[in-house]
Amino acid sequence: MQKKIIKTKNISISTAIPAPGTSKLMKKLSKYESRSMHGQLPIAWSKAKNFNIYDIAGNKFIDFTSTIFVANVGHSNSRIKKYISRTLKSNLIHSYAYINKIRAKYIEELIKFCGKGFEKAFLMSAGTEATEAAFKLMRMYGQKRKKRKLGIICLEGNWHGRTMAAQMMSGSVQQKKWIGYHDKDIHHIQFPYPWLIKDNNEEKFLNHSISKLKKKIDLKKDVCGFMLETFQGWGALFYPKKYIKLLTKICKQNDILLTFDEMQSGFGRTGKNFGFQHYDIVPDLICCGKGMGGGVALSGVIGKKKIMDLPEVGNMSSTNSANPIACNAGLAVLEEIKINKLTHKAKINGQLMQNELLKIKKKHPNLFEVYGKGLIAAIIFNNNEKNIQIKLKKFVESCIKDGLLLVYTGRESVKIGPPLIITKDAIIEGVRIIEKNIDLIFNK
Repeated sequence: MQKKIIKTKNISISTAIPAPGTSKLMKKLSKYESRSMHGQLPIAWSKAKNFNIYDIAGNKFIDFTSTIFVANVGHSNSRIKKYISRTLKSNLIHSYAYINKIRAKYIEELIKFCGKGFEKAFLMSAGTEATEAAFKLMRMYGQKRKKRKLGIICLEGNWHGRTMAAQMMSGSVQQKKWIGYHDKDIHHIQFPYPWLIKDNNEEKFLNHSISKLKKKIDLKKDVCGFMLETFQGWGALFYPKKYIKLLTKICKQNDILLTFDEMQSGFGRTGKNFGFQHYDIVPDLICCGKGMGGGVALSGVIGKKKIMDLPEVGNMSSTNSANPIACNAGLAVLEEIKINKLTHKAKINGQLMQNELLKIKKKHPNLFEVYGKGLIAAIIFNNNEKNIQIKLKKFVESCIKDGLLLVYTGRESVKIGPPLIITKDAIIEGVRIIEKNIDLIFNK
């Protein structure tokens, strides 16, 4: 492969891409590791710092992925490293469910960060554990309220994780085939995609979905929870505000808990501390992960005391829950967001990023749409475009060769979510690479 030399303030490419040795490393991994972990873009990481990724040859890339919306406060954040280091020096790496000072401090700060309406938290390691725990809490609430059935309503196309309840709540039929059956009390309604909502009829759209459900079930007697991905992940697609307002009203009228899956949208990503705040409502539960630990495995469910205290003592614990390393990392994330005003920075720089992407759209008015808020965006391409998925794979690989890493979704979209500490000039440089490669791939 021909070498392309690139040297800018934010990018440094001095070898062919993929870098020498990448293929050998991929083959070695494929021999010993489950193929389910493979399929990513051909870049072998050696280190990551702030908003840059470095491969095994020392090539430096702008990161528009935050790994997968995890490194909100930046890669290898110095405060996180410092707080983890002090944990190691304290000789307290793990304590199971036995109490310790850092756990008490972190959970208190976490509740404050969440704001009014949130009183207690339960911590875990993975996002899918959090959605499973929320599923359990919603059903326990239904039992306490003596509901006839323990129904959960979800949205088609949403994604909540890879464990059993999480996948049954998710919208992908193909992804949950392995389960072998579907819980008849988990229901799905149509997602209000912008191309389906016409003439400002978002409330009518929701009422139609609910009316169809009511032919099979009684909301008040048969439903205990609604589970929503704060925005639909693959396309950074937010709900219309009126849709969520009406949904909240329906939940209150029928004694149904409203849960938001905030994995991708939490911790400043959307220009607010949490994505649900864009809708001017307060849900009963939120499920968090990804950016919560800044690279350390940390997730949680946060909500009202009356819900969070439904399980008896020991009924919902976890081996690694609230371990000192994770709590220190979580505390560092909260402090970084607050001290460096990262939520506000995501809002301002997100507007810049959206504006720059929309400039490209003007050149290609029928090729794609841009969605998102803050520093999360998706470019959704016209699905009628011939060989769209093949072209998009070429597109993201071509961007890597120019020094930019994007999230390739495997369908008709590409996602963008840089660390919240990214600079304005790096955003503009990254978007120019996107523009160059859209012109290159789609003008053929």
